[in-house]
This record gives sequence, C-alpha cells and structure tokens, in this order.
Amino acid sequence: MLPRVVPPLCGRCGAPTAWPVRRCRECSGRRLGFEQARAAVAYDGSVRRLVAGWKERGLRRLAEDAAELVAARLPVPHAEVVTFVPGDRARSGDRGHHPAHRLAEALARRWGLPCEPLLARARGSRRQAGLPLAERRRNVAGAFAARGAPPGGVLLVDDVYTTGATVSAAAFALRAAGAGEVDVVTFARTIRFFEAT
Repeated sequence: MLPRVVPPLCGRCGAPTAWPVRRCRECSGRRLGFEQARAAVAYDGSVRRLVAGWKERGLRRLAEDAAELVAARLPVPHAEVVTFVPGDRARSGDRGHHPAHRLAEALARRWGLPCEPLLARARGSRRQAGLPLAERRRNVAGAFAARGAPPGGVLLVDDVYTTGATVSAAAFALRAAGAGEVDVVTFARTIRFFEAT
C-alpha cells in the first residue's frame, strides 16, 4: 500500500502538519503562483522507485494507475480545464513520453474535464533533482510561457511536488496569461517537515 498524504495539511501547499494551518513552515514567506496544492501519496523510497520506473524506464501504463489513485484520494477539483507542466524537450524525447502529460489526460477523463496544453517551455533549464531550494527557484524562474488560459480555474498537474518551485513558476505563467485561479495536483509529494509554524 502506497503511503497516503493525510490531514491535517497546510491549506496552501498541502504539506502534512501537526494541525490545520493556512501556511506552514515549508511555504510561509514564499510567493507561490498557485492557490492550493494537493498530492495523493508521500514520496518515500517505494514511491521514488515507482516514479523512477514510470519516468525513466518507460512504464507508461503507470499513468493510468497513478490517475486512479489520485482520483480516489483527492476531491474533484473546481476547475474549467486541466493542464500540465511541460517537459523538457530533450528529456521527453529520451523517455519517449511525458509522465505529467499522461497523468493530466488520465485525470481529466476521470473528472470529466478538458485537458489542454496551456504551457510551453520558454527556455531550457537544468534538472531540478539534487538542487537546493533557492537554486530550484532560480532554475525555473521564467522557464514557462502560457499559450493562453481561461479566466476561470485551471488545474495544473505534475508527477511529483518536491519544493513547489516548478509548479509555482508554471502557475505564475498561467496567471500572467489570464487564469483566474490555479490549483495543483500531483501524484506524489516530498514530505520535509511535520510541524506547523
């Protein structure tokens, strides 16, 4: 059984907390482009191996399984459209698929919402893995451009929420293009702290 991300949670970034809070230690004092982020499972060792197989070893069918789990554990979002964090062209080419795109399409089908590629990479960036938080933010600042966005709610999908830097940068691009509210859903989430401030 994969480890659930269970309440109480930070109202903003979805990190587990000792009690419900609007902003937790992890996201307090940060400018975030999204209204709320939620994930289905904690990114522990077993989930890390599963995601590595999905992303790096071509286990494409895992997108459907991940979507099934996300849809079972998270409420139906209040959004007009589902979109996804676009992959780096070189890495997506090497993999032959883009996990966030496949997850977004599978979730959109389950939730009866359209899935549209609203974002593109405005520039290349280094891999986020292994970078400290401040460097992750710099690495993705300005990395995304929106092709337009509806004035209502947008659900932004990615495979893993590590620090929130990537989804926040993508959400800022959507909001700059006119999105009213951007919420984030990921399959997995790194758990850093288990306390509130």
